[in-house]
Amino acid sequence: ADGNLGPIYGYQWRFWEKYTQENGQTNKQHVDQLSNLISSLKNNPDSRRHIVSAWNAADLDRMALPPCHTFFQCYVCNGQLDLQLYQRSADVAVGVPFNIASYSLLLMMLAQECNLTPRYFIHTIGDAHLYTNHLEGVKEQLTRTPKPRPSVTIANKPFFELEYDDFELNNYVHDDFIKFAVAV
Repeated sequence: ADGNLGPIYGYQWRFWEKYTQENGQTNKQHVDQLSNLISSLKNNPDSRRHIVSAWNAADLDRMALPPCHTFFQCYVCNGQLDLQLYQRSADVAVGVPFNIASYSLLLMMLAQECNLTPRYFIHTIGDAHLYTNHLEGVKEQLTRTPKPRPSVTIANKPFFELEYDDFELNNYVHDDFIKFAVAV
């Protein structure tokens, strides 16, 4: 009700709660999955364990909505970086375009930080759905001719120092706005 989603996405990526026992006492620590991922990409690029998860079963009841994009995995091959997203639930008209754009940008940011070339964004969806009140808008979208792809410029700064103004979208050409109602 207050707009707080709870410990979702970024919280799980940066502050996954971990409990340890020492001298009969329970200690709470945090796992920074994103920092660990970057370190692993730099120091052990051939690993098959470059995974960041937002699906923390212990915290699901504290979240307003369980994570839709549950985890992503990175692969390094010949100096190139790929990122695969597993999305358990996907609103095709509204959410998926945003997810594609944001995870593609994340791929570019990680590649820049790790001195790699971004290559493929791979999107795997468990439950893709199209709401009936989106059908007319999707039909309109399908009549349109794709425009040339824009490019993105990212300031040459460390990953965790990047800010909004450090990103530039170049040569973005778009059609008229299509209004889609958001459904939860």
